[in-house]
Amino acid sequence: MTIAEMMEKMIVLCDGSLHDINHMIGVWTYARTIGQLEKLDQETQYILEAAAITHDIACPFIRDEFGHTDHKRQETEGAVMVRDFLASLPEDQLERIAYLVGHHHTLNNIDGADYQILVEADLIMNACEKGWKLDRIFPILRTDAGKRIASAVLPAD
Repeated sequence: MTIAEMMEKMIVLCDGSLHDINHMIGVWTYARTIGQLEKLDQETQYILEAAAITHDIACPFIRDEFGHTDHKRQETEGAVMVRDFLASLPEDQLERIAYLVGHHHTLNNIDGADYQILVEADLIMNACEKGWKLDRIFPILRTDAGKRIASAVLPAD
């Protein structure tokens, strides 16, 4: 499945929620950009982009079912849902994407560049959406590209 096909499929899943669609596109854009600037290999870049597109796959379901989008529930439900959503992918890719989706709000034990960049991209997008200042997320950023981008888009004080 191509990245464009995944994106189209997720847009449809978002069922007209412009907030969800714009958040997904923003996280994917930041993740893609940071990954390329950090010179990820092609396979890791693909996995990162797939995880960025699907990271909030559970949000529509959780919102409908529980009236909110609790982070832990997003991770738990998302890791399961993404396996069905991307079932055509090879098992090793699917396993890593499900792991990333299932941990994208977990800030400890980050075990790879794809994980770190997904966390950074989601944090930058959340900060933009919520009006956070740079100092709120800067201590979590580890990549040079993530730090540069966050510094460019978020107010310092």
